[in-house]
Amino acid sequence: MSKKIAITAGDFNGIGPEVIIKALNKLDLPHDRVVLIGSKQLFNGLNKDYEIQEVPFDEQWISFGKETKEAGEFSYHCLIKACELAKNGEINAIVTAPVSKNAIHLAGHNFSGQTEVIEQCLANPLKDEKAEMVFVSKDFRILLLTRHLALKDVKITKELLIEKLQRINRVLKNNFNISSPKIALCSLNPHAGEQGILGREEIEEFAPAIEILKNSGIDVSSPMPSDTLFAKAAKAYINGQKQPYDMYCACYHDQGLIPIKVLAMDNTVNMTAGLSIIRTSPAHGTAYDIAGKGIAGENSMICAIKQALL
Repeated sequence: MSKKIAITAGDFNGIGPEVIIKALNKLDLPHDRVVLIGSKQLFNGLNKDYEIQEVPFDEQWISFGKETKEAGEFSYHCLIKACELAKNGEINAIVTAPVSKNAIHLAGHNFSGQTEVIEQCLANPLKDEKAEMVFVSKDFRILLLTRHLALKDVKITKELLIEKLQRINRVLKNNFNISSPKIALCSLNPHAGEQGILGREEIEEFAPAIEILKNSGIDVSSPMPSDTLFAKAAKAYINGQKQPYDMYCACYHDQGLIPIKVLAMDNTVNMTAGLSIIRTSPAHGTAYDIAGKGIAGENSMICAIKQALL
């Protein structure tokens, strides 16, 4: 049976509805494979009559380029509606247009991102389900071991490494059909700590975790300096060669996102993995600076939709 996906409108003061319309018109998918969540008023210009699940909306709320409480409330409820459809088995995957975290906070919903909302709604603790943030462009894949944290709050422990890498190993097998995943681990400290001179996490946290993971049959590298690791990944990507690793695990947000966005900003997908349903999103944000101008590029949204339909 063909997959059916839900696509949320995101923040209507950003470029979400625009890139959704452009992407769907270019992809020309069968109408029964897509349900849009938002408002018919936001999706004028579609070439096909896709199903639209309405969320309360007033056209007077639109204020392009502004973070508003109304946009935050709307984008939050679009996401909740998508999760309800997923729980009811009406869809197989979710694609989310970008939202503003601050707008969602203005509406009184204290989440650090859409990933956390989806995790609260859909994660089954009895199945050890937790949301993992993965960025994908072709076979270049990056897992963020920590997500939206201040850099001073990033802490990589043995327990975190074991939990995250066991889960991402399952994701690579189940969602990417890789029978024997090969995982690369970025070090936390420069030069992998230089044997403790620049930090001891690689000795005290990484090493014992890696031993346990290897003993359980998971193919994970020793912690490697991310500059060298991603230089090799970039060379393979640019030359159209197979990546040396199936997943790169970055310790913190910018360590992982800078290399993939520099290489492939317009073709990168933000994926929420580790749950019973996959969620994908463009790698870019609301792009308030160009909202309402009709000039937003749809490539990342196209990639997100295609990834959700796999």
